[in-house]
Amino acid sequence: MIYSSFAQVYDTLMDDSLYLRWRDYVQKRVPAHGQKLLELAGGSGSLALLLQDAGFDVALFDLSSEMLDLAEAKLVDQNKQMLLMQGDMRELDGIEPVSVVTCFDDSLCYMPDLDNVRQVFASVYGVLEAGGDFMFDAHSLHQIDDVFPGYMYNYQTEDYAFMWSSYEGDLPHTVEHDLTFFVYDEDIDAYHPMQETHHERTYPVADIVAQLQAVGFSNIEVTADFGEKAVDDNDTRWFFHAKKA
Repeated sequence: MIYSSFAQVYDTLMDDSLYLRWRDYVQKRVPAHGQKLLELAGGSGSLALLLQDAGFDVALFDLSSEMLDLAEAKLVDQNKQMLLMQGDMRELDGIEPVSVVTCFDDSLCYMPDLDNVRQVFASVYGVLEAGGDFMFDAHSLHQIDDVFPGYMYNYQTEDYAFMWSSYEGDLPHTVEHDLTFFVYDEDIDAYHPMQETHHERTYPVADIVAQLQAVGFSNIEVTADFGEKAVDDNDTRWFFHAKKA
């Protein structure tokens, strides 16, 4: 499962300033005022808690039970409450209607193809109230095709070591991330390795917009740099804001 062993390390290494920028992106586009917000692929809950503090009525949805365990621990630690749901964001049947849906940190790039991306969009459209807002981001073509291939990152603490290597995938605009963890085991007084491979894919902006339009979204805004500038060839991440009719 994605993030099965990566959950704790991912949460530790994540740049917290990004959560603030995602929160600000949302706040600039929709007023909080207690609006119900569903955060897809919300992970360990860091952004969900910021959105809750900003005044949204937040529910967190994620595929990984390990990530949701981390989110629950944060809620307990901060004496807060929030609905946590585990599931596949291509299948949101049964969730109560909300006025805002978010899906950040390039989570849609884990979908294997455009058909699956459209399934996510259709599910989101189905759970949104009329006039509702959908906001998400995705890796740019430049990030996937030029920046990631050959990327390496290493990190070490007393308890574990982490190695990240990225390389070009077999299909257009795809990348594979090989993640290796060496985790200390007190019982054997030694480190043992764990490995995961993550596959990501992105698409031209026009293809993503076409999938949004195909399921009924309109008034689609595409920007870069957390909504601060227009899209160009040097972007590393794109931001999309669409509305349900």
